[in-house]
Amino acid sequence: QVQLVESGGGLVQAGGSLRLSCATSGRTFSSYAMGWFRQAPGKEREFVGGISRSGESTRYADSVKGRFTISRDNAKNTMYLQMNNLKPEDTAVYYCTARSGTFYYTSPVWYNYWGQGTQVTVSS
Repeated sequence: QVQLVESGGGLVQAGGSLRLSCATSGRTFSSYAMGWFRQAPGKEREFVGGISRSGESTRYADSVKGRFTISRDNAKNTMYLQMNNLKPEDTAVYYCTARSGTFYYTSPVWYNYWGQGTQVTVSS
């Protein structure tokens, strides 16, 4: 069982930056591939990015590529999402997620565990 807790969301102006954190419980954090998803009002949950169990492999949605960076610190049981050059269309609730295995998937159906979400609002 893995518990995920996101933090770091908030209100920021367009062009600004935020760093989200996802803290996990348990001693097996390095056994899980991790991902970030987001959901805006009235829209489906969408893949933002994923990171492999070791951290060596990452993938991003085209909409955030070059602006967002995912990283993880297995010693601290924590994953991060650095978000730069934020745009109003990035406004959403951001969710941290985990799945047993080496690699991430872009569909939410493959993930076993989810955090409660953190709100990110980007003003124009």
